[in-house]
Amino acid sequence: AGTRGFGIRSADSKHQIRFRGTVHLDGRYLPDDDHGVIDTFQATRVRPTIEGTFAEIYDFKLMPDFGQGRTVIQDAYVTARFNPAAQLTVGKFKSPVGLERLQSANDIKWVQRAAPTALAPNRDIGFQLGGDLAGGRFSYQAAFLNGSNDGGSSEAFTDTDINDDKEWALRLFAHPFAESESFALRGLGLGIAGTYTDQTGSAAQPLLPSFRSPGQATFFRYRGTGATGTGIPTIADGERTRIAPQLYYYVGQFGLIGEYTAVEQDVSRALATGTREATVDTDGWQLAVSYFLTGEEASFRGFQPKTRFSLAENTWGAFEVKARVQNLSVDENAFSGGSSSFADPAVSAREADAWGIGLNWYLNENVKWLLDYEHTTFDGGAPDGGDRPDEDAWQLRLALGF
Repeated sequence: AGTRGFGIRSADSKHQIRFRGTVHLDGRYLPDDDHGVIDTFQATRVRPTIEGTFAEIYDFKLMPDFGQGRTVIQDAYVTARFNPAAQLTVGKFKSPVGLERLQSANDIKWVQRAAPTALAPNRDIGFQLGGDLAGGRFSYQAAFLNGSNDGGSSEAFTDTDINDDKEWALRLFAHPFAESESFALRGLGLGIAGTYTDQTGSAAQPLLPSFRSPGQATFFRYRGTGATGTGIPTIADGERTRIAPQLYYYVGQFGLIGEYTAVEQDVSRALATGTREATVDTDGWQLAVSYFLTGEEASFRGFQPKTRFSLAENTWGAFEVKARVQNLSVDENAFSGGSSSFADPAVSAREADAWGIGLNWYLNENVKWLLDYEHTTFDGGAPDGGDRPDEDAWQLRLALGF
C-alpha cells in the first residue's frame, strides 16, 4: 500500500494486481447568465480502477467512470510488453494524439482541458503498436481504431463502430536532450501526431462535434446536430485529417505545455436544391505555464511535495500558480451560404479566445484543490452579425487520486 494505490503481488513479482481511484468534485460559477450555463456542483470523475500484470509482460487496465450521473467504461485494454521498442495494446484506450489528453486526469493543471483537446479524439477501440527507442529518448504509437469525433470517445456510439471505415493514428515524440549535460535542456519534449479516416455520417449519427467554452457553454454546433438540433442536418461526408504538433518543457519549478491541433473535415448537407459539399477547417492552440511557489520540481507526470498539509506539524503542502491562453477557430466555409450554410452564424461563433489564471494547492500527493478563472471572448455567434457576449468563468475542483 502507498500513495499510488494498493496492490497484491506474487513473491517473484511476475503477477500483480493494483487498486487505484480518481474522484474529481467540481464547482462552476458564471457571474452572468447570458450563455444559459447553470452554476453547479458535480462529481465530474468517479473512477475506481483495477490494473495489473500477468506473466511479467501482460499488463491490463479496467477503469469504469460513474461521474456526471452516467456509467461509462473509460479504459479496458491489455498491453503485451514484448520489449521496450514493441508493445501491443488491444482494447479501449486513449487515442495517441492530443498532448494534454494523454496526460493523466490526476496530473492536469486545470479543471477543463484546453481548445486543442476539443479537436483531438479521446478514447477509442482498436489496437496500437508503440514503444520507446534509444533508451527512451524517442517514442512512437501507431493505432488502428474505429474512429471518434473531435473531442469524443467511442461510447458516443455505444462502444461499437457504426460503419466499416476505420481511423489511423500516429504519434512521434522525442526528448532530444534527455542525456544532455545541461540540466536546463533535459525537460524538453517535442512531438507530432495525426489521424486519417474517410467516413460518412447520417442524420442519427452525423459524426460531427460541437465545441464548448472553458465555462462549458456550447458556442459552436453544426446545423441540425446535437440534442436540440432541428432542420436538415450537416453530416461528415468524406475525409477527416488531424495534425497535432506539441511540446512541453519542465525545468526546476517551472512547467510549460504548448500544442496546436488542426482538423480538415469533409461535410455535406442534403438540401431541397441538391447536396451541398465543402471542407471545413478547424484549429485550436494553447500555451500554458505553471510555477511551484514552494520549490517542488515540475514534471509532465506526477510530482513530489516537499511538505504535506498538517496542522499538527504546521506545514501547508505545495502551492502552484498557473496561466494560459487558448484559441479555437472554425473557418468561413462553415458559415457561408446563408440558410444553406453548415452552421448558423446567428447561433454558432466563428472563434473563441480565452485567457486564464489560477492557483493549485496540493495538500499531499493524493489530494489537491484547483481554482481557475478564465475570460473568453467570441467572434460571431449572435443575431444580426453580432458577437456572443464575453464569458467569465470561475471553477473549483477537489481532486483525489491514488
